[in-house]
Amino acid sequence: MSSKHLNKVTLAGLIVTLGIIYGDIGTSPLYVMKAIVGEEPIDKEVVLGALSCIFWTLTLQTTFKYVILTLQADNKGEGGIFSLYTLVKRFKKKGLIIPAIIGGSALLADGIITPPISVSSAIEGLRIYRPELNTVPIVIGILFVLFIIQKFGTTFVGKFFGPMMLIWFGMLGVLGIIPMFHNLEVLKALNPYYAIHLLSIHHDGFYVLGFVFLCTTGAEALYSDMGHCGRSNIRISWVFVKAMLVLNYFGQGVFLMEHSGKTLNALSASPEVPGNPFFLLMPDWFLPFGIAIATMAAVIASQALISGSFTLISEAMRLNFWPKVSVKFPTELKGQIYIPSINWLLFWGCVFIVLHFEESSNMEAAYGLAIVLCMIMTTILLGYYMVMKRYNPIFILGTIAVYFTIEFSFFIANISKFHHGGYVSVGIAGLLAFIMFVWYTAKRIRSEYTEFTKIDNYKKVLAELSNDTGIPKYATHLVYMTNAAMNDEIESKIIYSILQKRPKRADIYWFVHVNVVDEPYRMDYKVREIMKDDVIRVDFYLGFRVQPRINLMFKQVVKDLVKKGEVDITSRYESLNRNNVIGDFKFVILEKFLSYDNDLPWFERIILDIYFVLKKVSLSEGRAFGLDSSSVKVEKFPIVIHPPEDISLCRITEKQHKDKEKEHV
Repeated sequence: MSSKHLNKVTLAGLIVTLGIIYGDIGTSPLYVMKAIVGEEPIDKEVVLGALSCIFWTLTLQTTFKYVILTLQADNKGEGGIFSLYTLVKRFKKKGLIIPAIIGGSALLADGIITPPISVSSAIEGLRIYRPELNTVPIVIGILFVLFIIQKFGTTFVGKFFGPMMLIWFGMLGVLGIIPMFHNLEVLKALNPYYAIHLLSIHHDGFYVLGFVFLCTTGAEALYSDMGHCGRSNIRISWVFVKAMLVLNYFGQGVFLMEHSGKTLNALSASPEVPGNPFFLLMPDWFLPFGIAIATMAAVIASQALISGSFTLISEAMRLNFWPKVSVKFPTELKGQIYIPSINWLLFWGCVFIVLHFEESSNMEAAYGLAIVLCMIMTTILLGYYMVMKRYNPIFILGTIAVYFTIEFSFFIANISKFHHGGYVSVGIAGLLAFIMFVWYTAKRIRSEYTEFTKIDNYKKVLAELSNDTGIPKYATHLVYMTNAAMNDEIESKIIYSILQKRPKRADIYWFVHVNVVDEPYRMDYKVREIMKDDVIRVDFYLGFRVQPRINLMFKQVVKDLVKKGEVDITSRYESLNRNNVIGDFKFVILEKFLSYDNDLPWFERIILDIYFVLKKVSLSEGRAFGLDSSSVKVEKFPIVIHPPEDISLCRITEKQHKDKEKEHV
């Protein structure tokens, strides 16, 4: 994706950006002020301080860090923590994998918690009419419909996301500005003094900061979706979005200050149901429309997180952070994917959250702790990016110091919510990070112990095998997938498979290697003819967001080679050759299992044991490469790592055996 696309601004692009980018952060007014006030009597000082914290959090954290600074760190037009990692991993520092894995896991955990809290907050508005209403079945029903339609793609529905979010943000601004006409005292919150005063003087100040953080939780998703909308569209639309958000927060602040000393329960239609200042702003005649619009906005926010989770897992698979799983392409829209296993993993995670917490007020405690970890990890990687781009050292140190201070303050404030539900988000993020760590580490261990050999050492024997009519022909074209990055090398196991396991005679041997590159959508290939008409190597260079459909890609390569006269793929059987019949292609996949004949360090043994358990529920190598199962042969080979020393066995004669038997008697 070019910088021209990133910086192109259109009215349609701005509206689409509203629908894709701002769902998470845009629905925060549904629950932020309600969470800050809680069940305590409304305190005017706390409200003003909280509003000041919200304004400066949106300014410093969302605007300066993400919209202005982090959006500069694009990888060929793509954003997100994994894209940022691919930019900075050239530093060759092993530790960089840690913030990438933690950040990606936390963002996925956010994708499990955002749909329940957004939809629950909106649906709970119905309690104004029916205080006894159990919203849990309604929320689960909405989430089920949302997840079940994912397999059809979101192209059609997506056309309504932008206009719907435009209505939503317009409603936020109008609802907020009306009460401000009657009380401009709330504008004091623009002064950072009130935020500092709350945090330093008020006994609940730091605790309030944990809920203030909820206003910026969608900032990380904003960066992740840069590739869909472009940098300039995000920056320009953010001016409108931030204005509407601030107006609504301040409008809620006016309402709360006017009812200072009362509790939200006392302000609600029923004392049993806590009031929500967001809905209390609305006139009675508008409430049904407001609840409906809020519900649709919550669904759009959920959709954005679900789609983002699919993209994140797709990138994780390319970077060897996640087991191979089935990926579908429901529409022709570039970048739109559907991952069934992740879709239903997210759904059951959302159902667990809804059943466990039941109400949005309980979910607020679980929300925020994981995503603040993601923001800290992004700051770490962003620091390396600025060093790589040779920013002014003073600017780098100042920026990192400011955002570490802000984000660690949020982290400490959110830690207080750990026992009230934060353990759920941390547990989910921790489990996801553990899977990523195990998969990545196991892949690295396997690659370290894989034996390679020079292909030149076997050119002669392969040529003679190809022409040895005494051996039945295995296939006209025999294709092996190889992990050898050097184009003059091949795995020893492949040579063993061809020559020893069962001699496999073929007219042409093909070795295919897939290189995952740091560019998101690159699709190139290179051909090396190792032996004319006998051995050919094909190297694919695919972006980390490109699905490796090798079956189709390899056919295209062969078609190009035939067109240029570089290879003849007609059958070598005389009768078939005379009739120009194309020879058959057979792929061989080598699947490895851990041999018992190993002397592994305990850590590596545990990692590989867990890896092979995960591998049982992941895609086979053939399906992961998009190969046609009818033309794939799978051969299993043991991984023998650090084999034990030679066993001291002594051969004895029959006479020696009899002598030993006599001694025994």
